[in-house]
Amino acid sequence: MTVTSKLAIGSLIIGLAVFALKGLAYWVTGSVALLSDALESTVNLATASAALIAVRVAERPADANHPYGHHKAEFFSAVLEGVLIVIAALFILREAWQGFQAPRAIAAPVEGLLINAAATVLNAGWCWVLLRWGRRVRSPALVADGKHLLADVVTSVGVAAGILLAWVTGWWVLDPALAALVAVNILWSGSRVIRDSLVALMDEAVPEDTLQTIRDVISQEAGGAVEAHDLRTRHAGRIIFIDFHLVIPGETTVADAHVVCDRVEAALLKAVPDANITIHVEPEHKAKHSGIVVLD
Repeated sequence: MTVTSKLAIGSLIIGLAVFALKGLAYWVTGSVALLSDALESTVNLATASAALIAVRVAERPADANHPYGHHKAEFFSAVLEGVLIVIAALFILREAWQGFQAPRAIAAPVEGLLINAAATVLNAGWCWVLLRWGRRVRSPALVADGKHLLADVVTSVGVAAGILLAWVTGWWVLDPALAALVAVNILWSGSRVIRDSLVALMDEAVPEDTLQTIRDVISQEAGGAVEAHDLRTRHAGRIIFIDFHLVIPGETTVADAHVVCDRVEAALLKAVPDANITIHVEPEHKAKHSGIVVLD
């Protein structure tokens, strides 16, 4: 089992534990804000399940029907997570509105805050793990799950602040007010997750710094070639697809041209791990005198 799959399973287990703690905090206090927080945590379970399924699908090797692999499955999961984050925010706004209409005192606020704090610490720790490893293995599903947990942590902190202020001041309307403000933040977070995932599904090019690295490697390692042009990149999950045309002098043998391509490919894989590289060799008269200049 890969690290990605283990992390996805871990998210499901952590989600169950956090939901149980937040549900207990609401049961103890009757706070509308803690109810909203618990509702948001139910989405964690759904998104963790979706991330696990997407990661397992994305890890399948290429086959006849999917010759480029199944890596984009992670982006579909990330889109779903973004949608669920938005839905959770709408649920919270609904509960906050009802709390505004009939504010009430919170029972056992200290016990509720302590239970909720335990859930928040657990969530924050796992959020850090997911974001760190998700970026390391370039997994959109795990990064999206981590961002979702980060939104949940912000929710919990805001809810705790609202309950504390309401308890100290006696203004129980602060309970739903803070819940509403946090819901707006969650809406923003969910929309960003959706936007980033949809952009990736549209085969967006790699970031400019990665693109410059690719250009530099080709320029430095393609000795024996004339130029490289028509460089194209895209990314799907942790895989980066790179293809370009490499112009070779006419007197170069096929075997020597292959040596050049192997050298460039090896250097690219070292600089950009998990890259899928396609090099189209062209004769000298196909040179466009533009693109990447090969260093001697």
